Amino acid sequence: MDDGRISRHGSGARLWLAGGWLLLALLAAIFAPLVAPQDPLAQDLMFERLPPFWMSGAEPGFWLGTDSLGRDLLSRLIFGARIAFIVAFAAALAACLVGSTLGLVAGYFGGWADRIISRIVDVWMAFPPVLFAILLVAVLGTGLSSVIIAIAVIDWTRFCRVIRAETMGQARMDYVENARIAGYGRIGIMLREVLPNVVPSIVALLSLEMGIAVIVEAILSFVNLSISTDDPTWGGIIAEGRLSIHQAWWVLVFPLVTLILT
Repeated sequence: MDDGRISRHGSGARLWLAGGWLLLALLAAIFAPLVAPQDPLAQDLMFERLPPFWMSGAEPGFWLGTDSLGRDLLSRLIFGARIAFIVAFAAALAACLVGSTLGLVAGYFGGWADRIISRIVDVWMAFPPVLFAILLVAVLGTGLSSVIIAIAVIDWTRFCRVIRAETMGQARMDYVENARIAGYGRIGIMLREVLPNVVPSIVALLSLEMGIAVIVEAILSFVNLSISTDDPTWGGIIAEGRLSIHQAWWVLVFPLVTLILT
């Protein structure tokens, strides 16, 4: 009993901590111009590679230190969160819309529709996802919209496979047969009866996809294939920090920790 209670309390505490961190990061991203202590693009070589506030040599107002160009690291992380959340929400929603729709159609109608969609998914998933995303961005060009499109294009298959399997299971339920007897059409049954019962799976996949989108965007910005290099992104900051890790470790460590926690 005690072990079970401790386990539940521990899981609850982790859930609250994770939710609290995500809420804090989201609010910081939304109100970035108000909460960022400095201009994230302002350069001042007089303040290059300043250490965090608890180390000797720190300057007031630069809580997490500065990079090699004297830009405030905390402000750049906060503004980078805006890019991360925009990509997370937009790319995940796009992948969800395409993948869930195709998965619902394949799972409910079966037959030739299922065979065609399943073959497309199999071929799509044969490509390494990150390399596929890099190729797509290289073709489409850098920019926020290109990153969102690339992530949605490579990740819709995850939704399609799971929702297809879930729909096939729901289609065998008695309530679907009762709806047929009641005279509902196939599309009406799919939308009114089956879809609401697969929504929990869609929501779970959506939350997972948001985290994946943040990581993929960071990878793309790390290799300079995301948005403009003038705009702060977590992957771009990590790439900059890698070059000066021995002189200013905080420029690499803090964005890595932020990315892992998010």
